[in-house]
Amino acid sequence: MIGVVLHEPEQPGNAGTIGRTCVCAGASLHLIEPIGFHLTDRYIKRAGLDYWDRLLLTRYMNYQDFTEKHPDSRIWYVTTKAGQCYADVRFRDGDFLMFGKESAGIPEDILAAHPENCIRIPMMEGERSLNLSNSVSIVLYEALRQLEFGKMLKKGHLRQSAPLDPSPAG
Repeated sequence: MIGVVLHEPEQPGNAGTIGRTCVCAGASLHLIEPIGFHLTDRYIKRAGLDYWDRLLLTRYMNYQDFTEKHPDSRIWYVTTKAGQCYADVRFRDGDFLMFGKESAGIPEDILAAHPENCIRIPMMEGERSLNLSNSVSIVLYEALRQLEFGKMLKKGHLRQSAPLDPSPAG
């Protein structure tokens, strides 16, 4: 399982959408305090719809609390300040994907301590950033692609789409 980590998230709508994405992708969600909203917020409920109650959710007092509870885990820090692209690394089952708060990203001291694990999503020159929930989706689904959706389908963990009907309508 891949874990999505939100470091001090600020927007309940993003967190709700990310929680829904995690449920659909079979990922866990980890929230590092402080959180800029209440988990009962109506915007989380609206964005997460009826998925939120099936979410594997864990909260942490701070970044140190998170790292102490996952001492041997590999964490990928998704940031616009990284040199390497997310598609150029090899994800493993059990990896964590950390994303920073909407207004500031992941703190500089954390990034500086782990430069080899910092990854970015390529964007056009001069553009600042993508929406947080979109960024999570992009990187999470690349990790799942690398972990071979096919194996997950065979084990019955993923639902397959219905085949298209090739007959003409009419």
